[in-house]
Amino acid sequence: MIPSRRSYFLFIAGIIIAPILTIFMGISTSIAVILVFDATILLLMFVDSWRSQNHRVEITRKVPPRLSIARDNPVELTVKSQKTPAIVEICDYYPSGFAASAVKLRAGIPANNTQELTYTVHPTQRGEFAWGDIQVRQLGVWGLAWNNWKIPQSFKIKVYPDLMGLRSLSIRLTLKSSGSMRKLRNLGIGTEFAELRNYRTGDDLRFIDWKATARKATYGNSPLVRVLEPEQEQTLMILLDRGRLMTARVENLQRFDWGLNAALSLALAGLHRGDKVGVGIFDRQIHTWIPPQRGQHQLNNLIDRLTPIQPVLLESDYLGAVTKVVQQQTRRCLVVIITDIIDVTASTELLAALTKLSPRYLPFCVTLRDPKVDNLAHTNVSQQTVTGAYNRAVAIDLLSQRQLAFAQLKQKGVLVLDAPANQITDKLVDQYLQLKARNQI
Repeated sequence: MIPSRRSYFLFIAGIIIAPILTIFMGISTSIAVILVFDATILLLMFVDSWRSQNHRVEITRKVPPRLSIARDNPVELTVKSQKTPAIVEICDYYPSGFAASAVKLRAGIPANNTQELTYTVHPTQRGEFAWGDIQVRQLGVWGLAWNNWKIPQSFKIKVYPDLMGLRSLSIRLTLKSSGSMRKLRNLGIGTEFAELRNYRTGDDLRFIDWKATARKATYGNSPLVRVLEPEQEQTLMILLDRGRLMTARVENLQRFDWGLNAALSLALAGLHRGDKVGVGIFDRQIHTWIPPQRGQHQLNNLIDRLTPIQPVLLESDYLGAVTKVVQQQTRRCLVVIITDIIDVTASTELLAALTKLSPRYLPFCVTLRDPKVDNLAHTNVSQQTVTGAYNRAVAIDLLSQRQLAFAQLKQKGVLVLDAPANQITDKLVDQYLQLKARNQI
């Protein structure tokens, strides 16, 4: 039993009227009256709380079976009242490491009615977490006391990479396939023959099939044009670094989590385009190796295999990771390495490894930049302290060192993408789609 605000007001009212009763009735009599008044309130509180036990609401919780990291995941509480109206306060014991849109939920529910209460949780770590019970307070019919009890609904919940982002990307890829990719086919971009169609204004004359036109030539017919599409069934190999540089937190997530989200999104795009996709996770050695395959089952396999992996404080062996690709993948493929770069000196091994891939393979270096460094580098100097000016100078130096390293990579024929960690997924997928459309793989 927990006193309500109405009970506190009644107790305060008794304290206020006590001096007045003393004037008219004397001290002893007024004390007796106040004691009787307080006892009556306490008795009514107990009765009110006890009566509400017979009319407790029923609550069920609905949580997505798999939560997405760094996303607002909806949690739905269904509250069903009994024969009397109910005013309830609900505290759901979600995992302590999660942020939530509402710590406590309050609702008034009419008699024999059902109401759905929704809030969101925002996890910042992957893994398995314990979700606790539901704590409920229900106000008595007289409004004097809360009946407090716990509904046992504890269970285990798993936090996965950004599955919501994958669903959105899947929709976007489908729309592109029926829109812009169809336009690319009509323009004849690609290497694989798709179909013959009549010539249209603006078509490239180089794609006219004169032999086919001559075989079906009749007076007044337009020439036939070869429609080409990007080659399918290519291979995409993704190498994701889980070493020391990937343990740093960027925008409340470890850099490795941003890289994992980007890797899965890139894999989805590759599978959607008909490519074989494989993934290798490495630090000082190859931690996980998933051979290239195509199909939806491969994406499910990647999600299940990669979700439990966490970054470690070990220096990464880029040459070892690249050597694994060379040994396992004999045909030309796109090799994407997702990591980070500090400067030219610290990234010498990465430069050597990527150079080893060229020209037999198409190496693609993807680095995840910290947006805070960008903000520091572009801060107005006139509004800074000495410490702020020093931080800005360091940030500018870090960015210049990165650019120098990227320039060396580009000279060796390596594709480069450097973007803030929280924007890397969209930029990487767009870059991959452009490579496919231009038939650069």
